[in-house]
Amino acid sequence: MDNQQSGREGIRSSSSLNKVMIIGNLGGEPEMRFTPNGSPVTTFRVATNRVYNTPDGERREETEWFSVVTWQRLAENCNRFLTKGQKIYVEGRLHNRTWDGNDGQKHSRVEIIASNVIFLDKRAASPSIEDKMDDGEPGDIEPQDLPF
Repeated sequence: MDNQQSGREGIRSSSSLNKVMIIGNLGGEPEMRFTPNGSPVTTFRVATNRVYNTPDGERREETEWFSVVTWQRLAENCNRFLTKGQKIYVEGRLHNRTWDGNDGQKHSRVEIIASNVIFLDKRAASPSIEDKMDDGEPGDIEPQDLPF
């Protein structure tokens, strides 16, 4: 019993988790850019739908939009193979990006930094495009380094 308690205390004090998984449809064409040092980055938006019943029994549908950022080889493959409307699975971590706009105002956006994107439509079923991020994401990217 004593060992179990000390094990749980260790987990609480040293562990954290930031992981998100979504399945949805691509809301537009992906946009690829390059950082000043030449690293490819592709961004796109994914819509997910949730259907539920209200307490009155009315059926409703709710759409949530997610901004996704991919880097390196994964960015190149997403730019090359993704098309608007395509169903995809995205796995990654949430990141809250903040920046100062040209208007002097602070802006922020929650993004999914993708580590894995799987194309679920049959038309895109090819092992070469189910690509885990192999190069890792760039470390210590500053907001001014982002091309968007």
